[in-house]
Amino acid sequence: MTSRNDGTRIAVASGKGGTGKTTVATNLAWVAARRGRAVAYLDCDVEEPNGRLFLRPQVDDDRPIEKPVPVVDPARCTHCGACARICRYGAIAALPSRTVVFADLCHACGGCALVCPADAIREEPRPIGRLRMGRSGDIRFVEGVLDVGEAMSPPAIRAVKAVMPEVGLTLLDAPPGTSCPVVETLRGSDYVLLVTEPTPFGLHDLKLAVEMVRTLKMPMAVVVNRAGTGNGKVRAYCANRRIPVLAEIPDDRAVAETYSRGEMIARTVPGYAERFAELLDRLDEALLRATNRGGRDA
Repeated sequence: MTSRNDGTRIAVASGKGGTGKTTVATNLAWVAARRGRAVAYLDCDVEEPNGRLFLRPQVDDDRPIEKPVPVVDPARCTHCGACARICRYGAIAALPSRTVVFADLCHACGGCALVCPADAIREEPRPIGRLRMGRSGDIRFVEGVLDVGEAMSPPAIRAVKAVMPEVGLTLLDAPPGTSCPVVETLRGSDYVLLVTEPTPFGLHDLKLAVEMVRTLKMPMAVVVNRAGTGNGKVRAYCANRRIPVLAEIPDDRAVAETYSRGEMIARTVPGYAERFAELLDRLDEALLRATNRGGRDA
């Protein structure tokens, strides 16, 4: 077994929903904790977090997530439009006699307040969700839950990451896809583990995810879930792009039944604790190789 890579942050992501990324992230956390490693699991899929269904944590801290939203002082505002020009999300409109803020579109970057020449913009906190922290056995647990109707999840993801425990291994369960919430989750991680399935849809969205990770210049590897279905094109693609496939999880009825009951596969299904332990070892080795290469991916 290789170094335990203390202080490591690994993001578990996927190009599409339903590939099994939460299954991989929670079971890796369980296996690592079972080995005595200090582990944290962060559910950054704030629009639909479900890691708690499997880890079943004891939550001991439940607090609101707030994002700073700009408020314009009409007595100071000159309607120069500097705030609207810097906003890339259309959250501010500067009209000839009025400056309007669309709070639902705001990403809470603070740029508008910084560029306002009249000092007419202040920021006020606005509740957008809940932040929950606790433990699942020896696993530190953090979850963000975005309020229904809220359109922007990156501020909630930043709130989850802001309370990231200082432990040896942190697993960040990312939202599906390749958009801003995923990028926000991946930012600051040491390695990205992409979970896919051997189907045409899985391959299509894996390609998008790979391009995203390579644009971010981050090292990565792949886990193929439901192996034995579909075809071998995912394997061929990864081999062609020199992306390591660290594990294949078979299309196993026992796994599906265990998942449907909200139980940990590694704990319940014979042989899967060893599978995930082997994946953890391979992940350690891949991370060590990437570190020795200076962070470049395979």
